[in-house]
Amino acid sequence: METPPFSSKESRINRYKPIWRILLISNLALGAYMFAKARKKSSGIEDNKHTKTGAEHDESDSEADVSSDPVTTALVHEEPPILPVVAKPSQVLEPIPEDQQRELFKWMLEEKRKVKPNDPEERKRNDEEKAILKQFIRAKSLPRI
Repeated sequence: METPPFSSKESRINRYKPIWRILLISNLALGAYMFAKARKKSSGIEDNKHTKTGAEHDESDSEADVSSDPVTTALVHEEPPILPVVAKPSQVLEPIPEDQQRELFKWMLEEKRKVKPNDPEERKRNDEEKAILKQFIRAKSLPRI
């Protein structure tokens, strides 16, 4: 009932066997996934080319192609045509009243004052933006937003 003594080399092999199996299986799965993805992309491109050229041929030519190569025609996958996206016209909103605009500019100025700049360039840019906001607040008439 004694277990035979293992050498240190054999014990390492037995200890790491599950890890090697997992690495091998995951590597094979990743490789298969990558090849399948590449094949799917390339077949999609070929299908698009085939449908474009197939539309140009006469019916007699397409019948001859079907009889000569039945395997490829069975594998052809037609994708629905891609329709152009129609942009909806933007809705024209009512203009914001000047008093609300001034309140908004004041709030923006307060938020700019809370910001702590990290470098001199950021500080300069922040000061310029605050100066512009102050001009808008002091102006008699505001630009339309």
